[in-house]
Amino acid sequence: MDSRAHWDRVYTTRSAQEVSWYQPHAEQSLALIERVSAGRPSRLIDVGGGASTLVDDLLTRGPFEVTVLDLSAAALDVARQRLDAAQARRVHWLAGDVTSVALPANTYDIWHDRAVFHFLTEPAQRAAYVAQVRRAVRPGGHVIVAAFGPDGPLQCSGLPVMRYSADALHGEFGAAFELVEHKAEAHHTPGGAIQQFVYCHCIMH
Repeated sequence: MDSRAHWDRVYTTRSAQEVSWYQPHAEQSLALIERVSAGRPSRLIDVGGGASTLVDDLLTRGPFEVTVLDLSAAALDVARQRLDAAQARRVHWLAGDVTSVALPANTYDIWHDRAVFHFLTEPAQRAAYVAQVRRAVRPGGHVIVAAFGPDGPLQCSGLPVMRYSADALHGEFGAAFELVEHKAEAHHTPGGAIQQFVYCHCIMH
């Protein structure tokens, strides 16, 4: 089963509230995003946003122009159908692989990814991801990436994952990215487990 089929199957056989990465509200992400946007109109891309409720909260909290990118069209449909029609029309929905999808150049003020980067287990995948960030984020833009921490799980949704310290995660992006801050999160899954995440906020120069 290829990756797209895997994630479509996840979102057509389980509710969005049952998957291990579900959060009623992405509080850590929201706090970081609101701080860096400082109330200014901002173009934001939520990578792997899928069925996440982040888009719901962003639409009500500030002047954001939001793109939600996910490999799974089924995941995007979950979020689109959850929003009312007027809200859904305000969002750019994009189904594709973050490492290869065509993204506009020098466009986004904020790049946000919670729980995609750690699925990129091959160096070539990670290099392609970073190249996409460098191409799509405007100079001076903010990059917020959250991945499993050093004590995080070894697998997620039946797939192998990478685990990172803050320095190791920042190191994947390189000198063009200035690490501004990092935070840890103990994520409580719907099934009652606790997963360690590390969040890195960088500015791209």
